[in-house]
Amino acid sequence: MYISAEAAGAEDGHPGMSSHAAFEEFYGGAVGRLLGQLLLVTGDLHEAEEVVQEAFARAFLHWSRLRDYEVPEAWVRRVAMNLAAERARRLRRRARALLRAGPPPHAPQVSVEALDLLAALRTLPIRQRQVLVLHHLVGMPVEEVARTLSLPGGTVKSALARGRRALAVLLEDLEEVPGS
Repeated sequence: MYISAEAAGAEDGHPGMSSHAAFEEFYGGAVGRLLGQLLLVTGDLHEAEEVVQEAFARAFLHWSRLRDYEVPEAWVRRVAMNLAAERARRLRRRARALLRAGPPPHAPQVSVEALDLLAALRTLPIRQRQVLVLHHLVGMPVEEVARTLSLPGGTVKSALARGRRALAVLLEDLEEVPGS
């Protein structure tokens, strides 16, 4: 059933304006102010953009209720501020954990072959990558791979076979490229 934008707007209590159009108008009028406020709170434009966008996404989901608020922007601001505070707490917890763990061990040089393998693996579907890594690089037997990924053993075996065939072709193609 089709409902015209005018009819939808009239149902929303905003004659002549659909709920979606009303939200877009609200967003357009408030996003700049809130972004400026959250930039000052977070100190980082990317972080401010992320929390403001998440807050507006949540507002969109609740717009049928929020559009009747006297100042819906206050609700979005509160959500964005809460998101910024939670992200800051999470970052502090991560930083403390990293400090307790100490400096990372020295990373060994990565060979050209390892980089080629990584590039080839990235082209495979995730399931094939998982079974190949767990079986061939971690050394798990097929049964353990199956338990780890909650798959039947036959599925693991077929993914291994398909993945090995695909890798063989991909790695062979890389060897034929001049200069690699």
